[in-house]
Amino acid sequence: MILSASGWRKVFALSGNEQDKNPEISENDKKIAVTAANVFFDYIKKVSGQEIPVISLGIDSRPTGPAIADSMIRALIKKGAIIQYSAITSAPEIMAYAKKLDGFIYISASHNPIGHNGIKFGTNDGGVLNGTENAKLVKEFTDRLNDEEGLEEAYKKARSCTTSELQKVYQVSESSKYNALNAYKNFINETITGTENKEYQEDFFGMIDNTIIENPIGVVCDFNGSSRNHCIDRDYFADHNINFYSINNNEIVHEIIPEAENLIHVAAEMERLQKEGHKEVVLGYMPDCDGDRGNIVYWDDKAKKSVILKAQEVFSLSVLSELTYSIWQHGSDKNFKPAVAVNCPTSMRIEEIVNTLGGQVFRAEVGEANVVNLAREKRSEGYTVRILGEGSNGGTITYPSAVRDPLNTIFAIIKLLVMRENGLFEMWCKKAGIKYNPNYTLTDVLDTLPKYTTTGVSEPRAVLHVKNTNHAELKGKFQKVFEQDWKKKETELNTKYGICSWEAVITNGTKETRNVSDFSTSGKGGLKILLKDKDSKNIAFIWMRGSGTEPVFRIMCDVKGDKVQMEKELLEWETKLIQEADK
Repeated sequence: MILSASGWRKVFALSGNEQDKNPEISENDKKIAVTAANVFFDYIKKVSGQEIPVISLGIDSRPTGPAIADSMIRALIKKGAIIQYSAITSAPEIMAYAKKLDGFIYISASHNPIGHNGIKFGTNDGGVLNGTENAKLVKEFTDRLNDEEGLEEAYKKARSCTTSELQKVYQVSESSKYNALNAYKNFINETITGTENKEYQEDFFGMIDNTIIENPIGVVCDFNGSSRNHCIDRDYFADHNINFYSINNNEIVHEIIPEAENLIHVAAEMERLQKEGHKEVVLGYMPDCDGDRGNIVYWDDKAKKSVILKAQEVFSLSVLSELTYSIWQHGSDKNFKPAVAVNCPTSMRIEEIVNTLGGQVFRAEVGEANVVNLAREKRSEGYTVRILGEGSNGGTITYPSAVRDPLNTIFAIIKLLVMRENGLFEMWCKKAGIKYNPNYTLTDVLDTLPKYTTTGVSEPRAVLHVKNTNHAELKGKFQKVFEQDWKKKETELNTKYGICSWEAVITNGTKETRNVSDFSTSGKGGLKILLKDKDSKNIAFIWMRGSGTEPVFRIMCDVKGDKVQMEKELLEWETKLIQEADK
């Protein structure tokens, strides 16, 4: 079982087949669920100071969710918890709801195949437990699993839960779901507007809603059986006069991960709707099972076709929108210090956008929790960090949310399209020295983004199988072969691409270290080699980070400009050097 801060995961399907849709789980997995629930109860009781903590529990739309939930509910009942079970719930929804409670347990394996499932834990701070707190749970969990006698006793106690005790929890699940949806709707209003002020919210959405009446917008969603089919999406778009269309509502019909190859279904539906005369349909999304991701499809009005946005482009649009919106809101405040927190492999395009707008970029190691914690650190230092996330997967997090959310991404783009007079895109154009056309479309906005060529994280060439699982040792060996090969290729790299020097950068948790002399000190963190021109400006980077769960290195390359061949050759060079180091 993988026991990371982003979620504990394994194949729960009884057959052990990750593509199995059978809802049953094994006796051993029931014991795992009971133990996890008991460990979390003891933890949340201690950190909350509540003798009888109130815990929200929800599941995503995977078949094994109800069986895992049943075992956990039994355990929590016997512990004496007050359980708010909301059944199928999206991740942003349960985290918003838990802000009013003591903590949450969310049963999900995010974008993993359908036979997988997992468990996420959190308090009432709006996100999952950070690495330090998760490590406490992991230790206690593994200790209890290794105590055979204690394990059997705890399981027996949970199984003694009566039907009437269970019914008391299940009977209020409808009201728990209702409360979760309301909490989420109120929270998303705060997130989109950037304020808790209800009067401001009403004025802002009034402006948005009236503009959309005059210039209609339609959104299409491929739910693919996601938990978001049971969320606020339909009602929320309707509330703001946005026409909403959906496909594959109730059943997972294709791969769950919302990457380019799986967005073809929503792209096809957008084209069908356009042909039928629904010219307002200009945006589409596909969420994953837990509903915290949803990469974007848009209608290219020039090419007259639907286009799947790359993850880095989705994130760039969100940053452009929310950073200009933050300036629009707070720019007159003399203490305003705008900043963006991202992960290490996010494209350098973000620096260009943020620096143009007068902000700063801070980078953390890969992992949503790392980026969220970095943003919190920077806020404590006086920065305004409204937008953060991982450009490498398109994951957009909008403060005060601490989790990705497709509604925030969609509305970031809608703000760009709707706020026209002295609006966000006009502000960007003025700052960037770009001629502003008041009749712009989303295609025009995309055309103004700085051009970069970046390896996609879902591409096969971004995953490199390695023999050496000691990440520090492998990176140390990589340094030797890199420095040797650099001497051989230095002239060629300069002549061909204008690369004159390099700088090593490592990320561990929330800390970024520049000008590193020993690559091995990155340990299990990220290692980036910045490649610079004659003026010491960054024009490309290669990046690597070993997986914590399998013998692979994630690798990628980012190149300034539309330079497909350069990106291809630099990634091949990185691959060759790692393979040499791995011999």
